[in-house]
Amino acid sequence: MTSALQRPKRKNPILRTRLPNVPPAARSRVGQGLTWAAARGAFELQECKECGTVQYPPREACHQCLSEKLVWKEQDGAGELISETTLHLSYELFFRERVPWRLGMVKLDRGPIVIAHLHNDCPVAPTRVRVQACLDKGGQAAMFTMPEKETLNMADDKQLREMTCDPKFRKVLVTDGKTAVGQEIVRGLVKAGADLIWVGYAEAWKNFPGFDDLKQIPQVTLIPLDLTNSKSVREVCSQIGGRVDIVINNAEVHRTYGIASRQGVENARMEMDINYFGLLRLAQELAPAMRSRGADGQSSAVAWVNLLSIYALTNYPPHGTFSASKAAAHSLAQCLRAEMRGSGIRVINIYPGPIDDEWNQTMLPPKLTPGAVSSAIVKALQSGVEDVYPGDVAQEWLARWRDNPKALEREVQGG
Repeated sequence: MTSALQRPKRKNPILRTRLPNVPPAARSRVGQGLTWAAARGAFELQECKECGTVQYPPREACHQCLSEKLVWKEQDGAGELISETTLHLSYELFFRERVPWRLGMVKLDRGPIVIAHLHNDCPVAPTRVRVQACLDKGGQAAMFTMPEKETLNMADDKQLREMTCDPKFRKVLVTDGKTAVGQEIVRGLVKAGADLIWVGYAEAWKNFPGFDDLKQIPQVTLIPLDLTNSKSVREVCSQIGGRVDIVINNAEVHRTYGIASRQGVENARMEMDINYFGLLRLAQELAPAMRSRGADGQSSAVAWVNLLSIYALTNYPPHGTFSASKAAAHSLAQCLRAEMRGSGIRVINIYPGPIDDEWNQTMLPPKLTPGAVSSAIVKALQSGVEDVYPGDVAQEWLARWRDNPKALEREVQGG
């Protein structure tokens, strides 16, 4: 049984600070199919359409019949641990700093044998286990072996915690506490065991609904933060930037209508100023400090979460300028992910469908509740994925977009 994680002690300033590094990242282009699935929290392997053989490692042709008709299909991961070893010495810098490290060889029920990282609660071989695909610190797919049944304190395993961004005992910045979504995110983080939560709010001169409730939460510190004001962002980041482990950027402006339905660019400019430039200002001030702390002990900097929209993939004309601002933020988040990856900081993008708020009042269900958005964000942190599409609308939108982006564009335009 894994020992429960303890609150980290105050850092000793005399000891060296471990510099961030990442595991080996070399992957073939076809191998990125495994990464694409792991980024969404799925475990997929190639399956031959001709003979049905499941393939691992990823390859260009079936090793059984040489057919090139290989498709990615989700697997249940059930199998048997047939051997294991513990690494005590490594010439790879990432593992050298983290040994001992447990590895195992698993024969999946579907056929392939895989080498995977091994959870501490897995009994010695031979034993039944389940394999899942996850993302390592470098953002590449890796196999992780879990016990067949849930165990106490499973998420506190040292090796598993290196693969996830669990908020337990970590310090989090939530950029907007005024909205129902922001307040639900705070409550979800408290429940997940976050140590300290800074909650930003733009209008420091007035108390928003829920202000007093947030002040009563012991883990919460309310701070004035206006993402449209570079000075405000700079001041906040200078005060807390060296301590933030997780950023959740949920601040946004959402207005309806497209191009011809209203005159002027004021609303569109306001959307861009928060949804795009707000993210840019925050990243410029906060990202460098987080990158330097990517390996800073048990509760190091681990994640940056962006609340985007499924409309970032294909513009939804009734919310046209909002969709455009989220598409810009989506592109910027990809740049941020590339810059943060070398330090092991995971950039997680959330693409919800319509949320049940004031700007979607006339839209028919299904709509996401603020609590559902919060749960999706916390679960993404705990599982360490990169891309999350919460809700039925987002899932259908994603499936149509993957199948035929041009068809989705026409379908959306047609209502």
